[in-house]
Amino acid sequence: MAGALGLKPNTLSVYLAALEGAGLIDARREGRAIHYSARMAEMGALVDFLVSDCCRGRPDLCLPHVADPKPKRADMSDTPFNVLFICTGNSARSIFAEALLRELGGDRFRAYSAGTRPFSTLNPFAVELLHRNGHDISPLRAKTIAEFQDGDAPLMDFVFTVCDAAANEDCPPWPGQPISAHWGLPDPVKREGTDAEKALAFAQAYAQMRQRVQAFAALPIDQLDRLSLQRRLDDIGRMNTAEPA
Repeated sequence: MAGALGLKPNTLSVYLAALEGAGLIDARREGRAIHYSARMAEMGALVDFLVSDCCRGRPDLCLPHVADPKPKRADMSDTPFNVLFICTGNSARSIFAEALLRELGGDRFRAYSAGTRPFSTLNPFAVELLHRNGHDISPLRAKTIAEFQDGDAPLMDFVFTVCDAAANEDCPPWPGQPISAHWGLPDPVKREGTDAEKALAFAQAYAQMRQRVQAFAALPIDQLDRLSLQRRLDDIGRMNTAEPA
């Protein structure tokens, strides 16, 4: 399924889990395989709801949305895209991403980051590296995703998880309608050894994240439909060739 759709297996698993949770598909495990089947009655009810309620009984009202599947802004204005980077601790990788997008994204983006683990603090190796690379670290602080889940939080256009192996566990998919992707990197906080070895791990994570954020900031977002944009974001998540800064 992942090959046919051009999706990463973990991304596909997130989508299938969401469909199963919504009652639109059934999942049956046989050994190491999972067999999925559509629940046609529920899917039919969903289509009926969309046409009858959302389109007020007039399918023609929905046609412009079907014909133009580009990402829609919350207020349809020229305001920047809101981007949230999620990790477990919000102490290094997601902080790198936030700082980098603030620098590389210009006025097109508002960058945020958060962690799923409460009471985290910024890692001193990460702070020192950002300072050495000329980033303004004064607005950076460790936060939890709870700050972005209440009614007063900014509406996100993009949500990226940057946890390497825990994208579907410690870093759950963001609820709602933002475009999301997984940009997993090894956690430099877990690196053991001398201070020099630890610093190298942080430098490698920073360099890889810079490469990804730079590619994202250069995308012609307004010219891409949602599926094409999703594929570009997934491709960015596979970039691993940057050298330490």
